[in-house]
Amino acid sequence: THCISSAASDVYKRQTMEEMYCQSCGMPLVKAEDFATNKDGTPMSEYCIYCFKDGSFTGDISMEDMINISLKHMRELFKGDPDFNEQAALIKMRDFFPELKRWKKSL
Repeated sequence: THCISSAASDVYKRQTMEEMYCQSCGMPLVKAEDFATNKDGTPMSEYCIYCFKDGSFTGDISMEDMINISLKHMRELFKGDPDFNEQAALIKMRDFFPELKRWKKSL
């Protein structure tokens, strides 16, 4: 696994300074272990490990289902944060997700 994480690190370093997001769920890709893997186990920088693993998507779901799953995770992540606005987050995701690579083709 050491080779995989150093390879993921190399993929990360080759990217531009703009923040990278999973092109399926929108999760920021910051750590080497966040990156998806190709069929041969090498890292892939377009998706996170939760959405894409070993060369294929981990689940066959719709964009709306993915938004609902992401909202559930955000509720957990921001539990107790008075500044978290679930409705605003939902609106932002509905604007943002259609721009992600996985969902562009489904429009």
